[in-house]
Amino acid sequence: MQRKSLDVWVGLFVVIGVAALMFLALKAGNNSTFSLAKTYEITAKFDNIGSLRPQAAVKASGVVVGRVARIAFDDKSYKAAVTLEMDATYKFPKDSSAKILTSGLLGEQYIGIEAGGEEQNLAQGDRIARTQSAAVLEDLINQFIYSKAAEGKD
Repeated sequence: MQRKSLDVWVGLFVVIGVAALMFLALKAGNNSTFSLAKTYEITAKFDNIGSLRPQAAVKASGVVVGRVARIAFDDKSYKAAVTLEMDATYKFPKDSSAKILTSGLLGEQYIGIEAGGEEQNLAQGDRIARTQSAAVLEDLINQFIYSKAAEGKD
């Protein structure tokens, strides 16, 4: 009888351990956002997406309102086409803008939505026209170095 009780406890411990490992793996892969909530998809094109990845957060005023569903390259406009899966409870005007932001100095990138003033809202299949690409740290450093070098010539 005592052996059977011990086996149950060991089995329960193994199940909890496997569940904890799955939770950590999903958290590390940023795939823990499985949701059955109703969504709608919109697209935005950017000149440079930096290190933006699928499943990255889409935030408005710091609140997560959606996720990046897909990233593709548009060979007609030569821009990155980003598909955003927005939570249907959040509505944004059609003239809203999107920009790629970084959390912290070297943190992961996400998309920030700024609401516009138009009365009609974005709907399934719409496109955000006003976008701002990711700031590339190397470009900023190069601009700073060249501007300092140009100041030194005078």
